[in-house]
Amino acid sequence: MNSTRWFLATSPWLVLITASALAAEPPAKPDLAKGQTIASQVCAACHGADGNSPTPANPVLAGQIAEYLAKQLHNFKAAPGKKAERDNALMAGMAANLSGDDMRNVAAYYSSQTPKGGISRSPELAHFGQKLYRGGNARTGVPACAGCHGPNGAGVPAQYPRLAGQYAEYTEAQLKAYHDNQRANDTNRMMRSIAAKMSPAEMRTVSDYIAGLR
Repeated sequence: MNSTRWFLATSPWLVLITASALAAEPPAKPDLAKGQTIASQVCAACHGADGNSPTPANPVLAGQIAEYLAKQLHNFKAAPGKKAERDNALMAGMAANLSGDDMRNVAAYYSSQTPKGGISRSPELAHFGQKLYRGGNARTGVPACAGCHGPNGAGVPAQYPRLAGQYAEYTEAQLKAYHDNQRANDTNRMMRSIAAKMSPAEMRTVSDYIAGLR
């Protein structure tokens, strides 16, 4: 077998080896500068240039876990011929033209920003919310929020989002959406199963406590 025939015979193996090597390479680090550009052009009007949203209707993104933010953007973007995992007409429009790299970059940028921190609406609400956040409700089977999101609401990277300092109104609205199956992009239905056991009063009090976490 001459060298040319040997190369042709073995080239499929070379392709496989090259493909495996490329697959093993770690993804490139997010580009914060590109993320900032996207944030200023696409996201700032609702979420603020630094992720500190000026209104409770839109969540605070500053300091949020990057993997969580990127996942939400992917969930807002519908694949061709399919319905988006997270239904929101405004966010669907924002995410439609973002590539996977764009999502990673803007998520990393907002994650790198410093949240200003929120405040509880009522000391009384926060008092009862603290009990639920830290201890859950054994009678109804509601687990402690701190078990997944941490005692200070910092979250767990790539698994559970940061809650600390989030607008109480926004957190309460999301709990209601999970409760009513209007939001369904939670892994293994975890948040839907938890919210289904919560009363409106529990959602309100725990959301108020979360807003004051640092």
